[in-house]
Amino acid sequence: MKVNKPQIWWLLCSVLVISGCASAPEEQSVVDEPEVYDPFEGFNRSMWAINYDYLDPYLVKPVSLAYVDYVPVPVRNGISNFLGNLDEPSSMVNNLVMGNGEKALDHFNRFWINTTLGLGGLIDVASAAGITDHDDKAFSDAVGHYGVGNGPYVMVPAYGPWTVRETADVVDGMYVPLSFLNFWAGLGKWALEGLESRAVLAQQESLLEGSPDPYALVRDVYIQRQDFKAEIETDDYDEEQEAYLDEYLEDF
Repeated sequence: MKVNKPQIWWLLCSVLVISGCASAPEEQSVVDEPEVYDPFEGFNRSMWAINYDYLDPYLVKPVSLAYVDYVPVPVRNGISNFLGNLDEPSSMVNNLVMGNGEKALDHFNRFWINTTLGLGGLIDVASAAGITDHDDKAFSDAVGHYGVGNGPYVMVPAYGPWTVRETADVVDGMYVPLSFLNFWAGLGKWALEGLESRAVLAQQESLLEGSPDPYALVRDVYIQRQDFKAEIETDDYDEEQEAYLDEYLEDF
């Protein structure tokens, strides 16, 4: 089952996984401190408190657990597969822009196979056929790959972390089939993907709660992940560690 990861709930998922990885029997932490431009930190910390202390425990978490408990697994799998299939064409184009020809071909093949043989994407036939399910690529990843910085970091109420570079993602909505979605359909897609991602965290929340500064941890991990998705290599880039981290993140 493919679950895309909307901002705040995907990010929390990443933080928990990274926290677990950092406790592995290796002396070097998986997370190196990235460069972060956070000019609105006071505002961002207030929004973090609203999202994490109020919206999540009283709204998002209960709804996500109810969704997972009461919706049959085959139905949830079909919904997740269908929604994930909508992102394949934009990921194909963005990988082409980044020079990832093989990944772009995989996204293309996954889309036409799952759309035709998988009943519009409800069934992930492509994975069963051995076609790799790569991480989605947004247009902001593509421009970041060519040197466009993240810009200011912002914690958006009821949404989560965001950077100015992600404004470029509006381009992804111009590709079929995402271009067919109106505002409400796009909101529904985001919400359903978020419910699946948030439900994964229920048994692992203590890892994030144990951090001395959860806001800073989330911020730093988010920026590192943005750079990783853009395939930006730095002097501290460790290919083995990044592959290790990506493997764990793709399990969610």
